[in-house]
Amino acid sequence: MPVSRIDRRFERRLAALINGGQHDVLQGGRRGAEKESLRVTPDGQIAQSMHPPALGSALTAEHFTTDYSEALLELVTPTFRTNWELLQYLCDQHQFVYRHLGDELLWATSMPGALDSDASIPIAQYGPSNVGRLKTIYREGLGVRYGRVMQAISGLHFNYSFPEKLWEPWAAVRESRDAGQDFVSACYFDLLRNYRRFGWIVLYLFGVSPVVCNSFLRVRGIELPEFGPGTGWEPFATSLRMSDLGYRNLNQASVEVSVNSLEEYVRDLTAAMTTPSPEYQKIGVKVAGQYRQLNANLLQIENEYYSFIRPKRVARSGERPTKALRRAGVEYVEVRALDVSAFDPVGVNQGKLRFMEAFLALCLTRDSPLIDAAEQSALDQNHVIAARRGREPGLMLQRDGRPVPMLEWARELIEQMQGICELLDAGDATRPYSAALAFQAAKLDDVALTPSARLIRELRDTGESFFDLALRMSRQHKSYFLELYPPNAERLAEFREEARESLEAARAVEAASTGSFDEYLARYLA
Repeated sequence: MPVSRIDRRFERRLAALINGGQHDVLQGGRRGAEKESLRVTPDGQIAQSMHPPALGSALTAEHFTTDYSEALLELVTPTFRTNWELLQYLCDQHQFVYRHLGDELLWATSMPGALDSDASIPIAQYGPSNVGRLKTIYREGLGVRYGRVMQAISGLHFNYSFPEKLWEPWAAVRESRDAGQDFVSACYFDLLRNYRRFGWIVLYLFGVSPVVCNSFLRVRGIELPEFGPGTGWEPFATSLRMSDLGYRNLNQASVEVSVNSLEEYVRDLTAAMTTPSPEYQKIGVKVAGQYRQLNANLLQIENEYYSFIRPKRVARSGERPTKALRRAGVEYVEVRALDVSAFDPVGVNQGKLRFMEAFLALCLTRDSPLIDAAEQSALDQNHVIAARRGREPGLMLQRDGRPVPMLEWARELIEQMQGICELLDAGDATRPYSAALAFQAAKLDDVALTPSARLIRELRDTGESFFDLALRMSRQHKSYFLELYPPNAERLAEFREEARESLEAARAVEAASTGSFDEYLARYLA
């Protein structure tokens, strides 16, 4: 489909929204975050200590848990209607964590620092209950399939749902007589397809992992050009985390999951979870009485599928993600492509969140044709190119089967976001969304403004290795949070009570856990 026709249709749709009389139609969406950080010792080694009990039980705590590793802390926020509230909550969480870390630090970057081997990354432990064992064995499976080092990479996930008041006006614009859940789910899949088309811009604008510690490369068996002592790089990289060195894992090359519809998405994920892998069968599932993985299929469970963005629905207790989606449709999207920013103490800032909100609205409102296998291959390649070579002068991407300058395409997207930002700014004289957009637009004219270029410049100016810079920033962030005054005493007390309740809840789960794990696993996977 010619780009100009897509643009005209988008402009008509946006004009219809603006002229509909509800200028606040995009305002008030729900947003939340999941921020991962490795706990490290004062000298930057991955902590071998257990998850601090003062933060509660990783099994049952709602806002303080672990991801892959016992040392990979995950801070989960509730959802808020403003970015300011979200960032304040993240700040309070960091203050609470640092009051219970002793001399440990939270690693300030997405890419890990000093690594000895896979064995130096302790797998998260969730106790003796059946559900706790399932969570740990799933992680054992990730380790034997992909290596533990890949799982030590951290990120910041942005969860977002559009305001309910949007759907009726949007249904009118789309000439749909139904604004119910089926329509809403279909619209979120419009967004998912367009994120696959345009999401490379997020890597250019916000990627901040252009270098890695040589120990990461050594353990992974990868070679990169040397930036300096102890540091490997790609000279024009933006986000090695989101490249084929990180989460774009070749092991999942055979896993193709369509986002053409909810039905196809669930179908493909289900097929991957039920199709045996000869490679994983060789590993074995239960060997000498010990589980190595949950099963030998292409995916053990849904969460193993790595993607830049996922459709989500809050699941009921014990409910699989695909079953939750099938039962009630898409509730929100989880954007997984954001690197943790060493330049922001909580890993993210308001300007970035405002841009992401507007960008998701662009992906929703742009025309979104179905994606066939050939286009999907080109889209995947665009993301890898932007991740590994995004700052390269004259870089070309593939659009509609033809090469196009990346920056030219990016300027088109930014221009189309202006009207969306006007809707998001409606009633606010300071126009924060338009200001956030202008700040990102400047990065297209001056690549030195990108955070990946800023990180390279900092390394050159200081003469530090990547490890030394990340350790210095980690120490600075710890001082920042411990010295921040006055602390939110009410919020900290709330966290203490949550931790106590989660420890009680974990004990109750363990006491109520009956039957063999084999039986529990068979029921769960059925």
